[in-house]
Amino acid sequence: MNPHAKLMSLTSMILGTTITVSSNHWILAWTGLEINTLAIIPLISKSHHPRAVEASIKYFLTQASASALILFSSLINAWNTGQWDITQLTNPTSSTMLTAAIAMKLGLVPFHFWFPEVLQGSTLTTALLLSTLIKLPPLTILVLVAPSLNPTILTTLALASAALGGWMGLNQTQTRKILAFSSISHLGWMTVIIIYDPKLTMLTFYLYALMTASVFLSLNTAKTMNLSTLMTSWTKTPALNASLLLALLSLAGLPPMSGFLPKWMILQELTIQEMTPTAVIISLLSLLGLFFYLRLAYYATITLPPNSTNFMKQWYINKTSNTMTATLSSLSITLLPLSPLILTML
Repeated sequence: MNPHAKLMSLTSMILGTTITVSSNHWILAWTGLEINTLAIIPLISKSHHPRAVEASIKYFLTQASASALILFSSLINAWNTGQWDITQLTNPTSSTMLTAAIAMKLGLVPFHFWFPEVLQGSTLTTALLLSTLIKLPPLTILVLVAPSLNPTILTTLALASAALGGWMGLNQTQTRKILAFSSISHLGWMTVIIIYDPKLTMLTFYLYALMTASVFLSLNTAKTMNLSTLMTSWTKTPALNASLLLALLSLAGLPPMSGFLPKWMILQELTIQEMTPTAVIISLLSLLGLFFYLRLAYYATITLPPNSTNFMKQWYINKTSNTMTATLSSLSITLLPLSPLILTML
């Protein structure tokens, strides 16, 4: 891809995200979302493979439908209240339609159908952008309108996302699809607490983006697209695979890794809000995700591939170290001791 075109796409994504996050008017928020959609499509289809073209078309149609639904819901709310302010979403019909539109934008169940297929047709770096930066604007809109949303609908969407994200990731062999269902499961955790503590939702998203970036960049360095190539990656980059093991365990939410912090705080907040059954259900559903995270970690570091020779150095390549990958891996593993500071900031 032409470097100038890539720079233009990345700049447009940053611009669209900034417009949506900082806007207070529905039209401006919609404009930022549309800029984001149009900016990421060239990056998805840049490989000119039929699967990449298919992924870009699916992404465009889904996001265009969701954007139209956002405009329709804001128009109904403005018609009834005379307000275009994002925080003044008081009409029940508009609230329900906006919930469906944002769920489609984010990939929440039952609007998740596009997300694994789009990630499977993209490169690892583009999949990283789809899983992190592109999801920030719609999540910000959801945080802004959270007091006006229906708690029952959001809790149902969250539990369904946590269940399907864990269940569908069990039998996958492609790393991008596994991480796509991981994203759906984590979005369930963010959605379940968004009404009661929006700051905790954003903290969960930031930590999830940090851990996901670490995993995606590690897989991109080792050039592993599926589990069969993941088994041989330890001979190429042994130190990177060791950090990948810890990053995957952190993404699963195991203590004492950084990923345990948001789940611990969400379960605590749900208990305070007298939603103990919801906390129990979503914590049990996280065990499904733990299974495929452990399977990825097992394939990356423990499983030996079948070989015709005992000499394992034949695949070893002395790769240069990546400072960003090392920094993100360190942060995704060691942030838990800072939890008292983070709690005081919230």
